[in-house]
Amino acid sequence: MDNEYGADQIQILEGLEAVRKRPGMYIGSTSSKGLHHLVSEIVDNAVDEALAGFCDTIDVTINKDNSITVIDNGRGIPIGINHKSGKPAVEVVFTILHAGGKFGGGGYKVSGGLHGVGASVVNALSEWLEVEVYIDGKKYTQRYERGKVMSPLQEVGDTDLRGTKVTFLPDKEIFEETVYDFEILKQRLREMAFLTKGVKIILRDSRGEEVVEKIFHYEGGIKEYVAYLNRHKDPLYPEIIYCEGQKDSVYVEVAMQHNNGYNEGVYSFVNNITTPEGGTHLAGFKNALTKTFNDYAREQ
Repeated sequence: MDNEYGADQIQILEGLEAVRKRPGMYIGSTSSKGLHHLVSEIVDNAVDEALAGFCDTIDVTINKDNSITVIDNGRGIPIGINHKSGKPAVEVVFTILHAGGKFGGGGYKVSGGLHGVGASVVNALSEWLEVEVYIDGKKYTQRYERGKVMSPLQEVGDTDLRGTKVTFLPDKEIFEETVYDFEILKQRLREMAFLTKGVKIILRDSRGEEVVEKIFHYEGGIKEYVAYLNRHKDPLYPEIIYCEGQKDSVYVEVAMQHNNGYNEGVYSFVNNITTPEGGTHLAGFKNALTKTFNDYAREQ
């Protein structure tokens, strides 16, 4: 151990090196949980397009080599030059932390994921990543390896498609295991579909002899989620209570149905991200619900 501590001992990690050096700071762990979180980050970007009203179908495929492909039919990540960086916007999104349309008054009102660092973190922790953008009748593509640009953004032809396609292979140097569990992805994508009513999410596993496919599409949104959660229980009334509202820039949805069980089952989310520890949003709901019941009881 070198006991000398001077100016040259201060490390400067360039670009996405910090993510590869300390991946746990960005995805929680390098175990199976972190591995599956990579998929959520890319899908979250597509869901943001759906929440903004520009996407209605998201296609997720586990490929034979355990790489993941996510396709959406949104607007497509912009390919124009970002004047601050001098690089194509899509390259900025995948190579620079805290870059995206989710800060301040950007391109999204609501967004999930790692607050705009998701795509670049997935890129940094992948052995390779390829992005294809379908925009204005043209197809563009770019490849990265371990977060580094391997080729400039290229226009490769015409297309009738619209949206973004991302394919990535998790890095064996980073993760303890790199084999995806279909059931884990199925559970998370089903939840995303419940929370984003109207969007169709397709999960496909092409690793076996026969392709396994699941489609999640819920026009009723969280009302159908409550029905799903209560499917093995006895509801105390047939209808699911549902309300929604917006004040300023905050939009709220609530669905509930009591059953004959004794355990409380409350699931809360902010920007489509689960909040297992609750928070002020859940405390506010419970206080309002209790007050409403008490006021009604006093009037009877």
